[in-house]
Amino acid sequence: MPGFFSWIAGLFSPQQPAQAAAETRLFNRAPSEQPDSSPTTTDTPPRLEYHLFCWLLDSQPAQLRKVTPGYEKILAELERRLSTNAMEELPRKPGTLPMLMRALSGDSTDRKQLTDIILSDPSLTDQLLQVANSPQFRPGDYLIESVDQAVFVLGLNGIRNVIAAAVMRPMMAARNSTEALFAQRAWRWGLTCARSAEMIAKFNNDDTSAHFMVGLLPSLAYITIRREIASIFRAQGIDNEPEAALLRVALARYQWAACQLLANVWNLPPKYHAWLLAAERPAPKQSHWALTDGLLIGTREVLRNARQRNLAEEDLLQITHLSSEQLGLVRTAVLAMLKESKAAK
Repeated sequence: MPGFFSWIAGLFSPQQPAQAAAETRLFNRAPSEQPDSSPTTTDTPPRLEYHLFCWLLDSQPAQLRKVTPGYEKILAELERRLSTNAMEELPRKPGTLPMLMRALSGDSTDRKQLTDIILSDPSLTDQLLQVANSPQFRPGDYLIESVDQAVFVLGLNGIRNVIAAAVMRPMMAARNSTEALFAQRAWRWGLTCARSAEMIAKFNNDDTSAHFMVGLLPSLAYITIRREIASIFRAQGIDNEPEAALLRVALARYQWAACQLLANVWNLPPKYHAWLLAAERPAPKQSHWALTDGLLIGTREVLRNARQRNLAEEDLLQITHLSSEQLGLVRTAVLAMLKESKAAK
């Protein structure tokens, strides 16, 4: 089953890991668009997926290939839990999500409706104000002190994205020191991909706030899978922390299944499933690439900002479905967000 990064790996690398046939990837190209797998030059760009996992898991590439014997039993249990909806760490649907989804998708939604829905959930209210005042969303140097002020200052489009981030943020907050760095980096990656997908949707006159939310799902899927592996370890009496190589295989193999399960359990609208499926299994000549291109650009930019190996700009333009001007606009926006986030630390 294809996934996030398979066609990039095929485009730029003649070698694949031993488990690649069973894994999924972050980006795919439709069958009719598959490039020649033979590299045309010796100076091929780095494999973006491995560099993302190296950064997220704080590991060197060699560490990601050192999987100890018996790891397939762990992965088989993870697959069983996914396929039978028996995941112990799957985030529950927020209580106000159905009302929020209707409000966010309605053209006639006004400020008072959104404010009333948010205020009906005290925990969402607190999270929204934290997110609204974060460097990634705050429009100025002043403090946003109330929900009504947030809706007024950010506008309906801006508050929609803040709501999506406020819903997701508690689920991705680190629970302990062992997952702190992973959770922090996964959140940064998720926000960058979400902002990229949102902007690309805007170019196509598509639903920008929905693309922002669906752009966050892969990062939530990553933290969910990591926690589920830790849960399986505990259930099997394994005291050690999951090794980076095992987590890499689990993330690569089951990321799309986790995304679809999240969308299903949360009863997200059918278009979310369609966008996830379009990114996972692109069809020839399909017109919808906002999520795929958003994930690709977001990944490249977050790695570049973290001074990790990534992808050359000319290759990024070659494999996305954007003009040079559009790509420049997306990169400028996400780079500004990343710089603000780094400056706030």
